[in-house]
Amino acid sequence: MEFKISKKAKTFTLTLMVIGLLFTGIGIAMHSSDHHFATRFLSNGLINSLFFFSIGLGALFFLALQYATETGWYAAVKRVIEAVMGFIPYGIGFLLLIFIVLTIMDGAHIYTWMDPEVVAHDDIIKMKSTYLNKTFFWIRTVAYLGIYFWYWRGFRTRSLEEDKVGGTEIHFKNYKKGAVFLVFFAVFSSTSSWDWVMSIDVHWFSTLFGWYTFAGIWCSSMTVIVILTLYLKKLGYLPKVNDNHIHDIGKWVFATSFLWSYLWFSQYMLIWYANLGEEVIYYMMRIEHYQVMYFGMFLVNMVFPMLLLMSRDAKRHAGTLTIIGVIILIGHWSDVYIMVSAGSLGAGASIGFLEIGMLMLMAGIFIRVILNNLSKAPMTPINHPFLDESIHHEI
Repeated sequence: MEFKISKKAKTFTLTLMVIGLLFTGIGIAMHSSDHHFATRFLSNGLINSLFFFSIGLGALFFLALQYATETGWYAAVKRVIEAVMGFIPYGIGFLLLIFIVLTIMDGAHIYTWMDPEVVAHDDIIKMKSTYLNKTFFWIRTVAYLGIYFWYWRGFRTRSLEEDKVGGTEIHFKNYKKGAVFLVFFAVFSSTSSWDWVMSIDVHWFSTLFGWYTFAGIWCSSMTVIVILTLYLKKLGYLPKVNDNHIHDIGKWVFATSFLWSYLWFSQYMLIWYANLGEEVIYYMMRIEHYQVMYFGMFLVNMVFPMLLLMSRDAKRHAGTLTIIGVIILIGHWSDVYIMVSAGSLGAGASIGFLEIGMLMLMAGIFIRVILNNLSKAPMTPINHPFLDESIHHEI
């Protein structure tokens, strides 16, 4: 069955984008004269670009993981995963635009290590300048995004080709490519988080930071995948997807929420216990000026999945999964917001028309791109070698 974007969905995404533009315009009009407006505007651009790109990247990782482990159950929802990872080229475009502007503006008080005047008077940044400099930053960034784009395009092209030719040759090629991608991702998911996010707080570092951001990416992606699957089922698509598939995706949401919570607590507890000045400064800013949002975000992302997704029935209930999913996504967007804003704007950050508007605008684009991706291929892969196993999946 071919997917067609309904008029209701088109209207919703268009409305979201229009309201987002309106709110963004109001925010610009209200704050354009502020001394740090450029930093605030670019911070929000970075927050939303990173958040939505990361969801697509998490879907690419999850697909590669299924290929590398030769998993069978996921075949019926493969096109949903591909639709979400299809945001990657758009996310790359947004990120490159933000990074270009930040580079031209010497970091715009976000990446202070890009500002020669700051570096000249900061011995700590000088010591890190071999790694943190514009040239090497761009070499790494191009490598990350180039590898991600290449693997996204390869997996998508071979998936559509498999529909036409069948057999197992393409499957085994994906198996090998998936395993190699996981090696790249194991490194790049950490180093890119250092470059794009952790370097905002340039004096601070954490050896758990890469794993922590990875867990957030994975959880957000699985949440979007389950919400999208439920939406398509409600419209009558994905007839081969049953409650067992929904249950499995729900288990991933549950498990990755706990993984993220464990890493959040581990990073916080170790730094709190050691009580070293160069480490606790990161949390002092967030606790003093973002206390409600910071701890609230942690409780939301841990407690809600733990209490409401613990049972088997909850992982199969569309309403429960959708409501918890939306809450989780808000929680993880808040996580990215705090990671970027606390480092770039400090105590001067706040959520207003600009923040809400840019979030709504990017969310509208993100949803429209995903729905458009769904319309470009059959909803069920035709010749996937594990399709029959997936159709008869029971747990």
